[in-house]
Amino acid sequence: MTQQFFTEEHEMFRQGFRDFLKKEVVPFIDKWEKEGAVERFIWKKFGDMGYFGINYPEAYGGLGLDLFYTVIFLEELQRINSGGFAATMWAHTYLAMTHLNKEGSHEIKEKYLAPSISGDKIGCLCITEPSGGSDVAGMRTTAVRQGDHFVINGSKTFITNGIYSDYLVVSAKTEPEMGHKGISMFVVDRDTPGIHSTKLDKLGWRASDTAEIAFDDVKIPAANLMGEKGKGFGYLMQHLSLERLTMAINAHARSEFALEYTLQYMSERTAFGKTLDRFQVLRHKVAEMASQIEVNKTFNYVTVDRLNKGAYVVKEASMAKMLSTKMADEVAYQCLQMLGGYGYMETYPLARIFRDSRLGPIGGGTSEILAEIIAKMVIDKKTYQRAAE
Repeated sequence: MTQQFFTEEHEMFRQGFRDFLKKEVVPFIDKWEKEGAVERFIWKKFGDMGYFGINYPEAYGGLGLDLFYTVIFLEELQRINSGGFAATMWAHTYLAMTHLNKEGSHEIKEKYLAPSISGDKIGCLCITEPSGGSDVAGMRTTAVRQGDHFVINGSKTFITNGIYSDYLVVSAKTEPEMGHKGISMFVVDRDTPGIHSTKLDKLGWRASDTAEIAFDDVKIPAANLMGEKGKGFGYLMQHLSLERLTMAINAHARSEFALEYTLQYMSERTAFGKTLDRFQVLRHKVAEMASQIEVNKTFNYVTVDRLNKGAYVVKEASMAKMLSTKMADEVAYQCLQMLGGYGYMETYPLARIFRDSRLGPIGGGTSEILAEIIAKMVIDKKTYQRAAE
């Protein structure tokens, strides 16, 4: 399976990135987990190494590489055992920057995308609202045209990088009476008057800054509209496939790491005169977990391959996220159980994995919402169309 999708160049990139994380990131993870924020210097180091530009055009400082480099980026981030740190990195790279690249004008790309790739600017994507959750079409935030400006009012919540980002990619209704057909996308500078952010306290992903953001008569230039007015819902739906695949990949990679650690522990821990990996009841649980991980990983890779080749993978990405995140929760639970009392201690990695994993079936579209999307496609034969680019 690995040879089918990963070349020698891919594996060289993996080893280089793994070494980079071990040297530049791992020594700070516990500090960032406690402080609930990632220090600014690491963004520049990522940018200098080209890690934010993996899939982006060379014209703006990117590398223009295929999506399996992104898979490696995501998988290796999970191996350092901080869902929060990983989220700050991929939310910037594959949520905010995706919209800049796909819908932003040349001027927007020069002002925001290029410095995002270099690590000089941090972005966040603002979709979810306090009253709406996964109901994107029901958003209440508005952007009203006034001459050569738009004025934004409303609020967003659960926004990763919502405190420390330099700019915000914001979805808002420019024509509220049009429902989901009235949504548009904007880029907004953090220091624009009227933006107020409140940090949220979370169960897991402790290293990431997550915020509720209020927009109070926020005035931005009309040129900050991205793509066509009223096409925002289509843009969001199109890019959500990548977000869902991202979380699916996170899930299988996190599970692989959890199981690897657990197997090492079981090979060293003894009970009743033999190591834990000799007890049949535990061996069979390991066999089941390893099988589930491999099945989900394989489906995730196949779906990435289809997306990489230009396919519109709404159904497959939704399936991948729904199943992989459920599997990851089960693996985290079982692995923690296999460590016994030590699994419950914060000095061992399973406690953090257990907490961080729980966001998987919630963020980026809850499992319940994904199940309904899949049901509409399978039962009702509903089709989703690619937004015009």
